[in-house]
Amino acid sequence: MAPLHKYALFLSAIICIPLHAAEPAAATVRLVFAGDIMLDDGPGREVAKGVDPFADFAKTLLDADFTIGNLECVIATGGERIEKPYNFRADPRGIPLLLRYFDAVSVANNHSGDFGPEALTEQLDRLDRAKLKYFGGGRNLAEAHQPLVIELGGIRIAVLGYNEFKPRSFEAGPMRAGVAWSVDEQVVADIKLARTKHRADLVIPFMHWGFEEEPDPNDRQREFSRKMIDAGADVVVGGHPHITQGAEYYKGHLIVYSLGNFVFDGFSEGPCRIGWLLRLTLGKSGLVEWDTRVAHADEQGIPHPLRGAKSPRGRAGTDAIEMHAAD
Repeated sequence: MAPLHKYALFLSAIICIPLHAAEPAAATVRLVFAGDIMLDDGPGREVAKGVDPFADFAKTLLDADFTIGNLECVIATGGERIEKPYNFRADPRGIPLLLRYFDAVSVANNHSGDFGPEALTEQLDRLDRAKLKYFGGGRNLAEAHQPLVIELGGIRIAVLGYNEFKPRSFEAGPMRAGVAWSVDEQVVADIKLARTKHRADLVIPFMHWGFEEEPDPNDRQREFSRKMIDAGADVVVGGHPHITQGAEYYKGHLIVYSLGNFVFDGFSEGPCRIGWLLRLTLGKSGLVEWDTRVAHADEQGIPHPLRGAKSPRGRAGTDAIEMHAAD
């Protein structure tokens, strides 16, 4: 039998072996962006009946760390209708539904001013009371250009909202409620301020732009996307054309030109009934991976998953975009 001290030396050697713990995975967060959400007309009538327009996408929305949609109407009871082809004013009963699924909404669009600055101010007051965050508009110009700053998992993300579609009279003024209008120099300055003043790790402009029902982005969308990325944007996301417009990379940064409609009626069967939910998985240094879920709106404008439909996805480290059908 070996002497006792030999066993002691053997045990000591085992105890002293350094153990290398696995490196912890880098923190990531998942953001979901939805396209146009219009809660007047058909969707509004369904909500009045007790229909939850977001129910079929509850899992995708609720599984995210943070969800953002474009609120393509003004939620108010007051204000005076502005003369224009389409005006959308939704009942305040829609706010609890939004709050159930969304953490923030963009108001940077061509319908936030449909019933004047008074109705927009009423909407902002209602959103504040409900504690539903918003960006891309405000009670004055300075507020309209403030970024939405999201801090999750040690990652600080600034989201900015801008409208490019007429009427420009909806633009916020120094003392007037309105939306943030997309002016190149101002947007570039806002992106840079998001990095410096607001200490954002990542910056995402959410744009309301492009030509309606056009399947491809126009030159302005392509050129300005690149300009924003050159200024420091990490991902550019867009909406407004009522149709999806594809995705591409520029210098390794993702551009999704239009998410299309999410909750919206008034369109015949076809591309305008199709929208994407965009899911971004983000780390502190940028995009890790992304994918899309296809929504198909029924006659009332309520979205449902379109099984088997292919839509784009990708991941960091490659500019390849794969078309896939959601699980």
